[in-house]
Amino acid sequence: MKKNIIFATLLAASTTAHAQETIETTVSADIVNQYIWRGQDLGNVSLQPTFGVVYKGLSLTAWGSVGLSNAADTKEFDLTAAYSTGGFNIGITDYWFNTGLDPENRYFKYNAHGTNHIFEGNIGYDFGVASVQWFTYFAGNDGTNNDGKRAYSSYVEVAVPFHLATVDWTATAGVVPTATTLYGTTGFAVTNLSVRATKNIKVTDSFSIPVFGQLTANPCAQKAYLVFGLTLQP
Repeated sequence: MKKNIIFATLLAASTTAHAQETIETTVSADIVNQYIWRGQDLGNVSLQPTFGVVYKGLSLTAWGSVGLSNAADTKEFDLTAAYSTGGFNIGITDYWFNTGLDPENRYFKYNAHGTNHIFEGNIGYDFGVASVQWFTYFAGNDGTNNDGKRAYSSYVEVAVPFHLATVDWTATAGVVPTATTLYGTTGFAVTNLSVRATKNIKVTDSFSIPVFGQLTANPCAQKAYLVFGLTLQP
């Protein structure tokens, strides 16, 4: 389940590509001490590669995660198609995990009651001073609500970027509006309060490594996490 910073980066690239009308390619990989996503703990030390292509506001992205310190950590492979124009963006993501309903972990199994895929739609707007995103699972291995029915699990997030002391920051608040076993909620719940700092560390005159730290709290689950990571890119 790709991190929102990766999605935001590709959307920004999309806007640039739209203006230049050229094909842009993104190739990078994050290394993190913990895989924390929307306030959920999804693994320990992980390698998370990204490959994306953007043209005239349309982006196609592949993203993955594999545990480096614990072989039992879930492996993940996500594909996203998105479009942005101005501050508006919309997209669809196919999440796949090597654990779930299908014990044989088959990628090309899309049976509604036996697949390890989850399909999510999202829509949002970047106002400059803040961005708002709404995500909803509409098919695949979704969670259930309090009645045991498909939850159509949703997540809503507001992110506010700012610059302080030569560092780029992002403050984020995320909520799950309804009950779903996927997020461990029984109703409306705040699941993600985080602040993230990113800074480029200069290695040579022509090469630098972005590093980031993030403090995340999940009030619903009564959990807190401190994440450190770095991004490798050509």
